[in-house]
Amino acid sequence: MFNTVLVANRGEIAVRVIRTLRKLGIRSVAVYSDADESARHVREADVAVRLGPAPAAQSYLSIERILDAARRTGAQAVHPGYGFLAENAAFARACADAGLVFIGPPAGAIELMGDKIRAKQTVEAAGVPVVPGRHTPGLTDDDLVAAVEEIGYPVLLKPSAGGGGKGMRLVRSPEALREEIAAARRAARGAFGDDTLLVERYVEGPRHIEIQVLADAHGDVIHLGERECSLQRRHQKIVEEAPSPLLDPKTRARMGASAVEAARSVGYVGAGTVEFIVSATRPEEYFFLEMNTRLQVEHPVTELVTGLDLVEWQVRVAAGERLGLAQEEVELRGHAVEARVYAEDPARGFLPTGGVVLRLAEPDLPHVRVDSGLREGMRIGSDYDPMLAKVVAWGGTRAEALRRLDAALARTTVLGVTTNVAFLRRLIKDPEVAAGRLDTGLVERRLAELVDGAALSTPEEVLAAAALARLLQLEPAPSTWVDPFDVPSGWRIGEPAWTTWRIEIPGYEAVEVRSRGRAHDAEIAIGDAEPVRAGAEARDGVLHVTYGGVAYSFAYAQAGPVTWLGRDGETWAVREEDVLHAAAPSAAVAAGPLRAPMPGTVTAVKVTEGEKVTAGQVLVILEAMKMEHSIVAPFDGVVAALRVRAGQTVALDEPLVSVEPTEGES
Repeated sequence: MFNTVLVANRGEIAVRVIRTLRKLGIRSVAVYSDADESARHVREADVAVRLGPAPAAQSYLSIERILDAARRTGAQAVHPGYGFLAENAAFARACADAGLVFIGPPAGAIELMGDKIRAKQTVEAAGVPVVPGRHTPGLTDDDLVAAVEEIGYPVLLKPSAGGGGKGMRLVRSPEALREEIAAARRAARGAFGDDTLLVERYVEGPRHIEIQVLADAHGDVIHLGERECSLQRRHQKIVEEAPSPLLDPKTRARMGASAVEAARSVGYVGAGTVEFIVSATRPEEYFFLEMNTRLQVEHPVTELVTGLDLVEWQVRVAAGERLGLAQEEVELRGHAVEARVYAEDPARGFLPTGGVVLRLAEPDLPHVRVDSGLREGMRIGSDYDPMLAKVVAWGGTRAEALRRLDAALARTTVLGVTTNVAFLRRLIKDPEVAAGRLDTGLVERRLAELVDGAALSTPEEVLAAAALARLLQLEPAPSTWVDPFDVPSGWRIGEPAWTTWRIEIPGYEAVEVRSRGRAHDAEIAIGDAEPVRAGAEARDGVLHVTYGGVAYSFAYAQAGPVTWLGRDGETWAVREEDVLHAAAPSAAVAAGPLRAPMPGTVTAVKVTEGEKVTAGQVLVILEAMKMEHSIVAPFDGVVAALRVRAGQTVALDEPLVSVEPTEGES
């Protein structure tokens, strides 16, 4: 067994791998970029080595720097986690050349399964069902057209290289085929530098089901059942579970046997996942999709239903041990569901967010597991993937697991960074999800109800809490004497006066809230409603509020002008809008600065100060986490102020450019 292992990753997966290494008595080595200097994985490892600047190419993707860190710390093996170099055959070979054990499959298996065409040909030869289509190298446009005529519509055009759904095109009619082929080639060439395409029949109502396999270097291969990963957005998984509510024991056994054969066909060693696509209407019919030659993000649900630690088995197999576990000894107990917590804003089209984690609460409940890279005080930037944590719940039944997951998410609070936690709660309580009627298009179909329908109005108690929090901030310390006229209580010799606040919360309309009295004993009037008795007290990061005779508790933090409140998985970033600004003519308000919808880097500035612009014209382009977003002129006007330059890093809601409307525009 190894005595020192380097973890070539970051965030929650690095923390999770370090946890198992500690359990095994193995010294752990973390690596980090400058952006992650104070990250949780750095603090939890036994040793941490700086790699370089934040860009991944100079840190987590630098094979040379990672191997140097291993050499300097005496590591005998490298665990790649997932992402970055986990499925990089060149890295696996470089580790071997440096005398290090790569905790993963052989480089040849990584290489073969990374090529979708060769992968399909290999598993098909081993008797594994593949989607009807054409997946031979070098298909011309005419070859693809001919193949589609044989297969029949609808079809899916897919790049041979890459993954994550990039470049895939769904074609339902012959009129659009050649145009879609050209578009798919452009996308594949831009994303992967390779425009090779394959074509396959599109499975209607598809469900994404994957089988976990384990293999040792002695020829033993087993599977650990399946995971259902059909709840996706833009081909990215959001919620996963084990086992699938779709499969019966007979289909599970058939799919598991196919996955084992797929792993054997490439000489696989270690933990891997064979992905299948299954028709929701014909679950007995399944087709090989691809093989992920690494640990999956969703591996905890398999661990909870099997009782096996997959990272431990990865390490043991890499050290040369046999599995010592027969297929018939694998037993699935109960049900597990995992929800991925992302730094993203569902109300803004799921754009990535960022900021400093001001307050953090993660659930500590029976049968609930949290894999997290978060800690209070850390900064979430735009350099890496926005996934922050995973909340996983186990139950004796699927319904029980979903209830426990909902309770766990309700106790998950991240203040300072907008996340998708509230969205996840709404998703897992959706009637179709609760009934197990899943497919990969469900989330997109339900977005209006899950996102827009949830942002109709702010709860009254939140608005009251925001006003009371503002009162608390402005009130002097109890030991300090001040002129009573300086306290925003409304105190007057006659009847107390009202103080008016205009509360602004992203995703909601600004609301006028009036208050009078001290924070602990006040009257609050929201909009035109009658005043309500209220009070608030802040202790240990919690704002305790009474409003209308009901007591509420909010997680509470202050960041400059923004008051953060959190409760039941929901968070609200509250600003006090300037009353004079709100009362200004509409044109003057419209001329306010256009702000960054996400933290990121300015990749292009398309205008200059004083330049005339038209409505919809691109002014600035931002990039974050490989996503581009264009900031456009909201109306015809003139660029009054340009506050950024190309290459500059900006924060969420940072002013970028101001446009003054031309005369007559509103």
